[in-house]
Amino acid sequence: MKHPFSTATPIAAAAAAALLVALTACSTVDSIRGPETGASTEAAAYNVRPNDPLARPTQVAWTSARATRCGFVFNPQQLRSNYLAYESRFGHGQARMEKTTHAYDYTLESVFQQIKNDQGYCTKDRLDAIRVDLNRHLSGDYRAIARMAR
Repeated sequence: MKHPFSTATPIAAAAAAALLVALTACSTVDSIRGPETGASTEAAAYNVRPNDPLARPTQVAWTSARATRCGFVFNPQQLRSNYLAYESRFGHGQARMEKTTHAYDYTLESVFQQIKNDQGYCTKDRLDAIRVDLNRHLSGDYRAIARMAR
Protein backbone atom coordinates (compact mmCIF):
# COMPACT_ATOMS: atom_id res chain seq x y z
CA MET A 1 0.00 0.00 0.00
CA LYS A 2 1.29 3.43 -0.95
CA HIS A 3 1.73 6.01 1.82
CA PRO A 4 -0.77 8.91 1.42
CA PHE A 5 1.99 11.55 1.57
CA SER A 6 4.41 9.85 -0.81
CA THR A 7 3.40 12.02 -3.78
CA ALA A 8 2.97 15.18 -1.68
CA THR A 9 6.57 15.17 -0.47
CA PRO A 10 8.17 15.65 -3.90
CA ILE A 11 5.52 18.25 -4.78
CA ALA A 12 6.14 20.13 -1.52
CA ALA A 13 9.89 20.00 -2.09
CA ALA A 14 9.48 21.36 -5.61
CA ALA A 15 7.18 24.12 -4.34
CA ALA A 16 9.67 25.07 -1.62
CA ALA A 17 12.50 25.18 -4.16
CA ALA A 18 10.43 27.36 -6.49
CA LEU A 19 9.61 29.71 -3.60
CA LEU A 20 13.29 29.99 -2.69
CA VAL A 21 14.21 30.82 -6.29
CA ALA A 22 11.45 33.43 -6.45
CA LEU A 23 12.52 35.05 -3.17
CA THR A 24 16.12 35.15 -4.27
CA ALA A 25 15.20 36.66 -7.63
CA CYS A 26 13.27 39.51 -6.05
CA SER A 27 15.96 40.21 -3.42
CA THR A 28 13.74 39.33 -0.48
CA VAL A 29 16.40 37.03 0.91
CA ASP A 30 19.00 39.83 0.69
CA SER A 31 16.72 42.26 2.50
CA ILE A 32 16.25 39.72 5.29
CA ARG A 33 19.99 39.08 5.60
CA GLY A 34 20.95 42.74 5.42
CA PRO A 35 23.00 44.81 3.00
CA GLU A 36 25.68 43.02 1.04
CA THR A 37 27.10 46.12 -0.59
CA GLY A 38 25.58 49.00 1.36
CA ALA A 39 22.14 50.55 1.16
CA SER A 40 20.55 51.43 -2.15
CA THR A 41 17.77 53.54 -0.60
CA GLU A 42 17.29 55.82 2.35
CA ALA A 43 14.88 53.33 3.93
CA ALA A 44 17.46 50.55 3.64
CA ALA A 45 20.09 52.71 5.36
CA TYR A 46 17.65 53.63 8.10
CA ASN A 47 16.62 50.01 8.68
CA VAL A 48 20.07 48.41 8.69
CA ARG A 49 20.53 46.17 11.73
CA PRO A 50 23.12 47.59 14.17
CA ASN A 51 24.87 44.21 14.37
CA ASP A 52 25.30 44.00 10.60
CA PRO A 53 29.01 44.31 9.68
CA LEU A 54 28.09 47.02 7.17
CA ALA A 55 25.87 49.02 9.55
CA ARG A 56 28.52 51.63 10.37
CA PRO A 57 29.62 52.47 6.82
CA THR A 58 25.99 52.44 5.68
CA GLN A 59 24.78 54.82 8.36
CA VAL A 60 27.76 57.18 8.27
CA ALA A 61 27.41 57.48 4.48
CA TRP A 62 23.64 57.90 4.82
CA THR A 63 24.19 60.76 7.26
CA SER A 64 26.73 62.34 4.92
CA ALA A 65 24.36 62.13 1.95
CA ARG A 66 21.50 63.66 3.95
CA ALA A 67 23.71 66.41 5.39
CA THR A 68 25.07 67.25 1.94
CA ARG A 69 21.55 67.39 0.48
CA CYS A 70 20.36 69.72 3.26
CA GLY A 71 23.31 72.11 2.97
CA PHE A 72 25.20 71.38 6.18
CA VAL A 73 28.65 72.94 6.18
CA PHE A 74 31.17 70.12 6.53
CA ASN A 75 33.70 68.31 4.39
CA PRO A 76 32.14 65.03 3.18
CA GLN A 77 35.50 63.71 1.91
CA GLN A 78 37.11 64.38 5.29
CA LEU A 79 34.29 62.55 7.06
CA ARG A 80 34.80 59.60 4.71
CA SER A 81 38.58 59.61 5.28
CA ASN A 82 38.22 59.85 9.05
CA TYR A 83 35.66 57.08 9.12
CA LEU A 84 37.74 54.72 6.97
CA ALA A 85 40.81 55.46 9.13
CA TYR A 86 38.71 54.56 12.17
CA GLU A 87 37.74 51.23 10.59
CA SER A 88 41.35 50.45 9.62
CA ARG A 89 42.42 50.75 13.26
CA PHE A 90 40.51 47.53 13.98
CA GLY A 91 43.02 45.61 11.86
CA HIS A 92 40.49 44.43 9.30
CA GLY A 93 41.98 42.62 6.34
CA GLN A 94 42.10 44.11 2.87
CA ALA A 95 38.93 42.31 1.72
CA ARG A 96 36.92 43.63 4.68
CA MET A 97 38.22 47.19 4.15
CA GLU A 98 37.34 47.03 0.45
CA LYS A 99 33.83 45.86 1.34
CA THR A 100 33.51 48.64 3.93
CA THR A 101 34.71 51.28 1.47
CA HIS A 102 32.39 49.98 -1.25
CA ALA A 103 29.42 49.96 1.16
CA TYR A 104 30.17 53.55 2.16
CA ASP A 105 30.55 54.83 -1.39
CA TYR A 106 27.57 52.88 -2.72
CA THR A 107 25.28 54.08 0.08
CA LEU A 108 26.43 57.69 -0.23
CA GLU A 109 25.78 57.80 -3.96
CA SER A 110 22.55 55.78 -3.91
CA VAL A 111 20.92 57.74 -1.10
CA PHE A 112 22.03 61.10 -2.49
CA GLN A 113 20.61 60.24 -5.93
CA GLN A 114 17.32 59.26 -4.30
CA ILE A 115 16.90 62.47 -2.25
CA LYS A 116 18.66 65.15 -4.29
CA ASN A 117 15.54 66.44 -6.09
CA ASP A 118 13.10 66.11 -3.20
CA GLN A 119 12.21 69.74 -2.48
CA GLY A 120 10.43 68.83 0.77
CA TYR A 121 13.23 66.67 2.11
CA CYS A 122 14.90 69.01 4.58
CA THR A 123 12.17 69.36 7.19
CA LYS A 124 12.88 70.78 10.65
CA ASP A 125 12.62 67.35 12.30
CA ARG A 126 14.91 65.80 9.69
CA LEU A 127 17.44 68.64 10.02
CA ASP A 128 17.48 68.17 13.80
CA ALA A 129 18.11 64.41 13.41
CA ILE A 130 20.81 64.94 10.77
CA ARG A 131 22.53 67.57 12.93
CA VAL A 132 22.76 65.16 15.90
CA ASP A 133 24.09 62.30 13.77
CA LEU A 134 26.50 64.46 11.78
CA ASN A 135 27.99 66.08 14.89
CA ARG A 136 28.37 62.64 16.45
CA HIS A 137 30.20 61.34 13.36
CA LEU A 138 32.38 64.42 13.07
CA SER A 139 33.48 63.87 16.68
CA GLY A 140 34.52 60.27 15.87
CA ASP A 141 31.44 58.40 17.16
CA TYR A 142 30.44 56.06 14.35
CA ARG A 143 27.96 53.83 16.17
CA ALA A 144 25.10 52.64 13.96
CA ILE A 145 22.29 54.39 15.82
CA ALA A 146 21.26 57.04 13.27
CA ARG A 147 17.55 57.67 12.78
CA MET A 148 15.35 59.54 10.29
CA ALA A 149 14.07 62.04 12.85
CA ARG A 150 13.94 62.18 16.61
